[in-house]
Amino acid sequence: MTTLSNHVPDPRLITAFAERRSGPLHRINPWTKVGVVGVLVFAVTVIDRAALLAGLYGSVLVTYGLADLPFRRLIGWYTLPMLFIISVAGPLALLEPGVPIGRALATPLGGLSVTWAGLVLFFELSCRSLTVVTFALTASMTTKYGDVAYLLGRLLPRPIDQIALLTYRFTFVMLETLEDLTKAALSRGANFSEFWSNKRLYARILGMTMLTAIERSERLVKSMEARGYDGDLTLYGDVQRPPARELLAVGTGYAGVVAYSLIVVYEVVPL
Repeated sequence: MTTLSNHVPDPRLITAFAERRSGPLHRINPWTKVGVVGVLVFAVTVIDRAALLAGLYGSVLVTYGLADLPFRRLIGWYTLPMLFIISVAGPLALLEPGVPIGRALATPLGGLSVTWAGLVLFFELSCRSLTVVTFALTASMTTKYGDVAYLLGRLLPRPIDQIALLTYRFTFVMLETLEDLTKAALSRGANFSEFWSNKRLYARILGMTMLTAIERSERLVKSMEARGYDGDLTLYGDVQRPPARELLAVGTGYAGVVAYSLIVVYEVVPL
């Protein structure tokens, strides 16, 4: 199995880790992982201290390592999240008032400089984003597809759950088509290292990929209608209720975040 890019999560690789590995995180109930995702989203929204956010991110990285997942892949997969963080938090770091770091940068809008407060803000936003992204990848790489399909069917209303499942399936179809077209172009002497000189080739490959996906989707619709599809996909399988210790751990996490928000952030409960 080859990957088209080291900077984009490959669903085939993620599925391979989920289906073929058997680590400690693979044995955790999928419902528990959903609960942990909720705790993390709640925590990164509420917590406003850089040290705590850094500790939370570090704990998620430790969890990723305990699952025996590839750190080299993770660093590459951080490319798109970091581009988003830089595009959003970068201007905030320049506009945040405070003590400047170094000389101001001359711009048509005036002098801009990174302040210590802006640097801390950038660090906090980075920790918040990467914490959720890292654990989402960890959960997806340690949960089998059948369990994911069941969870989607229980959590999402119809037909959104079916759209999500079909989107997941056609992601593989498009990747396989794109990879076949890329190999065919390379066998004919194409050079993908020069984008502008091969922009027409890129456009043709992308266009053929989309046409192939549309044709396959039309065939899928006809085959589903021939089999009596009435708007409902029957999913076989079940995810058991989480054990008591996992429920207790998730509940403790929610309680801790709520207590922090009431005591530290909103000061509703005095110390």
